[in-house]
Amino acid sequence: MSELLPALYRGDHDRVEKLLAADPELDVFEAAALGRSDRLRDLLDDDPTRANAFGDDGFHPLGLACFFGHADAARLLLERGADANALSRNEHVQTAAIHAAAAAQGKDEATRYELVNLALEHGADVNLPQGGGFRAIDAARQNGDTRVEQLLLEHGAEA
Repeated sequence: MSELLPALYRGDHDRVEKLLAADPELDVFEAAALGRSDRLRDLLDDDPTRANAFGDDGFHPLGLACFFGHADAARLLLERGADANALSRNEHVQTAAIHAAAAAQGKDEATRYELVNLALEHGADVNLPQGGGFRAIDAARQNGDTRVEQLLLEHGAEA
């Protein structure tokens, strides 16, 4: 794994910008996490199985696109067959797209709503627990996202 994803995970925007200034050839995980849909499309055209790949850290492109708030990248991945219910294989957290969407880092409620709705439209299990039993509705409540919570309830989330 390059330095780019760890810098994104840490929220080290200066480091991310410095790394991107070198115009690196982004892999599917980096393209998804950065919302670089054109690069992501090229990678998926070259190898469609990348939509369901798992990175060295156990995360998948769809979860990264959702967590970092990139609806266009998430939509592209879903349209190309990404599994909306796939749990990451990270040793610390096992999360699916709907969990990442409900907890989208540093994003507003409207972005989280759009991402959660997108996941639901593509078959995400509204009650799927991530590792530890935490569900998307729990993330919505933790964030105070009443609109996202209502959306999840309307789709059958257990209260």
